[in-house]
Amino acid sequence: MKKFTKALVALVAAGALALTGCGNSERDGSGTQSSGAAGGFDKGALIGVALPQKTSENWVLAEQLFKDGLKEAGYESDVQFANGGVSEQQNQIQAMVTKGAKVIIVGAIDGSQLGTQLKAAKDAGITVIAYDRLLKNTDAVDYYVAYDNFKVGQLQGTALLEGLKARKGSGPWNIELIAGSPDDANSQVFFDGAMSVLKPEIDKGTLVVKSGQTSFSQVSTQGWKAENAQKRFDTIMSSTYAGATELHGILSPNDTLARAAMTSVKAAGKALPVVTGQDSEVESVKSIMAGEQYSTIYKDTTALVKHSITMVGDLQSGKKPEVNDDKSYNNGVKVVPAYLLEPKIVTKDNAAEVYKDDKTLGPLTKA
Repeated sequence: MKKFTKALVALVAAGALALTGCGNSERDGSGTQSSGAAGGFDKGALIGVALPQKTSENWVLAEQLFKDGLKEAGYESDVQFANGGVSEQQNQIQAMVTKGAKVIIVGAIDGSQLGTQLKAAKDAGITVIAYDRLLKNTDAVDYYVAYDNFKVGQLQGTALLEGLKARKGSGPWNIELIAGSPDDANSQVFFDGAMSVLKPEIDKGTLVVKSGQTSFSQVSTQGWKAENAQKRFDTIMSSTYAGATELHGILSPNDTLARAAMTSVKAAGKALPVVTGQDSEVESVKSIMAGEQYSTIYKDTTALVKHSITMVGDLQSGKKPEVNDDKSYNNGVKVVPAYLLEPKIVTKDNAAEVYKDDKTLGPLTKA
């Protein structure tokens, strides 16, 4: 498990790494001052962290990192997973409000269904930070911290094209598309980023989606569940890729769904296509090093949690947290000031370099 060093946590707690945010980050779309913690709060205050279901290794890792990091920084923490669904997360956030949390960090199951609870937080003077997934259709969110998810999609689309050229000879190539869960605000962003790269090639005929399933609604995967992706691909393989028809590539938005699709392809007796992914899950990194899955995306959870706690440190000391994008993330009601981290594409060729400082993934790249 990745850990913060005590020195780093001390810097986070003091807010020493933070800069004063851009002027626009101080206001929502209507010109109203952002809510919560403008004058600071006590060092030992309660910080709530509401996380979604445990659908990937990164969410499980985030839970422990938040518990350890907030404790070592001197805060009381309430870190909750909502494995029971949206209603459970609604109840958890409301309980954090009732307990008097000063900041609530929310990794939403469905970012559009928390309006009532977030309004209660705003009314109580609580600062709300959207973590990894944007909170939508509410003015009761103050900041957003995430990786650049449109760029994630662009990297995935680029990796698919590069992998096809490297492994499948000259085109045209047959591909299929997978998107994430429609209740996750990131899913559409990943898909749009990837399609900004792939659609021109589809229009030219370089890429052919033989199933005809090209819209987000057709290719989305409810709940990010592997069984849902595998069931869909079982149908595609039997109906579209029977006989000698080859499937050359699969755009997958994350590693869990990538492995599910590859399982389906193997069951159909076909050669593995070029498959993208995201999250750098252990099994997928092993698969990449074995020459199976082609790529993943590295989004260091430690860095994302660290910056979230940096924001808490800023708020505790009465500072405005640093943002580096105060224009792009309109949630339907306001533009949410964001701090975006840079994702990294990973293939077998660069895995050792990308993961060299990762204690879990680094050893997997050694011969």
